[in-house]
Amino acid sequence: MAARPTNQVCFETLQFGKESYSLENYRKIGGYEVWQKVLRGELTRDAIIDEVKKAGIRGRGGAGFPTGVKMSFMPRTAPMQKYLVCNSDESEPGTCHDRDILRYNPHALVEGLALESYAIGATVAYNYIRGEFMAEPIPRFENALKEAYAAGLLGKNIQGSGIDQDIYTFVGAGAYICGEETALLESLEGKQGKPRFKPPFPAAFGLYGAPTTINNTQSVASIPTILRKGAQWFADLGVKGSGGMAIFSMSGHVEKPGNYELQLGIPFPELLEIAGGVRGGRKLKAVIPGGSSCPVVPAEKMMTLTMDFDTVRAAGSGLGTCATIVMDETTCMVKTLRRLARFYHAESCGQCTPCREGTGWLHRVLTRIIDGKGAKADIDMLVDVANKIEGHTICALGDAAAWPVQSFIKHFRHEFEYMVENKGRSVVDDLPQVAA
Repeated sequence: MAARPTNQVCFETLQFGKESYSLENYRKIGGYEVWQKVLRGELTRDAIIDEVKKAGIRGRGGAGFPTGVKMSFMPRTAPMQKYLVCNSDESEPGTCHDRDILRYNPHALVEGLALESYAIGATVAYNYIRGEFMAEPIPRFENALKEAYAAGLLGKNIQGSGIDQDIYTFVGAGAYICGEETALLESLEGKQGKPRFKPPFPAAFGLYGAPTTINNTQSVASIPTILRKGAQWFADLGVKGSGGMAIFSMSGHVEKPGNYELQLGIPFPELLEIAGGVRGGRKLKAVIPGGSSCPVVPAEKMMTLTMDFDTVRAAGSGLGTCATIVMDETTCMVKTLRRLARFYHAESCGQCTPCREGTGWLHRVLTRIIDGKGAKADIDMLVDVANKIEGHTICALGDAAAWPVQSFIKHFRHEFEYMVENKGRSVVDDLPQVAA
């Protein structure tokens, strides 16, 4: 299978080169045609939601929840202000595709926000963007909004249709926890980004206490193409239970790291080949399929999998954000886990005791082992602490911190034992190819 550049199918404007982000080029591939149908009264709210459901698109932000189903949760006929919020706070380690949509095809997101807002009965949408994206993604999205307003595609009583639609940008401050949807809403309201207890869920009590739908950048930006080309077209690109394409962020020990938009259900060996294979011709050791919060999968199992939500979940991990982190035989799994544990320790909001205290324990015990001061009992302690974090927190950050620990020790316990026995020396330190 030949490699496809990011955004070729669902985000086609890349074919027009460096000016792909302009309104003029977006219109060359049918941009805003569907939105114009809405403005002419040719497309109903229910029709939009039904088509998105039929397409089988599942959220690309990590949880994989069906996008159309989430849209249908909104009480569309309730006589109150309703909101749509787009989560562009891309912060899962290994994930780097949403920023490219903002950089190269922001109008797909603008039109997607307008279409989804109309479908759920919202007149206001916010795009919550990660603060570190100031260099290009944020200015590109802001410029796309200006072009859309100037072209009469957004605003009040758009083109005499009686439809109001405003879209605003909100810039976050780089907190991983604000990728959790209710923490994002708290931040958007000007408060500390800490997750809310649920229920009530955002569809009933969201932004400013009003019904709110929150979706991921890639999911929202796919809606215009789904409606333009048809739900069946999109569904057929993927496999049953995982409709359409996804942008795989390939990183780690691959020859050609980058973003690749490919069909869901592609065999992992083909995906690895498209990314140039394992760097330096070395042997594959393990893969994290969907971002750092997903359990690690050993190479022998990973090479048998197809990259779709249900298959990867059945293998004991998750497709997550499709951020595929590849590790070769030179990887020390103990040091890699310590790096992940440090991240979750630093990013815990501190609201829940198991997460606030447990992530610190995980980081400190792993550091003790690496410093050559560990005992075999520490390995069991790591699993015990992880088990006590998982499922005992308000949001999923606790689970995200626990799953790597549980899976790394499950599949590579011998490396942890070796390091304890050899006072901090790693298994990979004695590999011939590393010494060379």
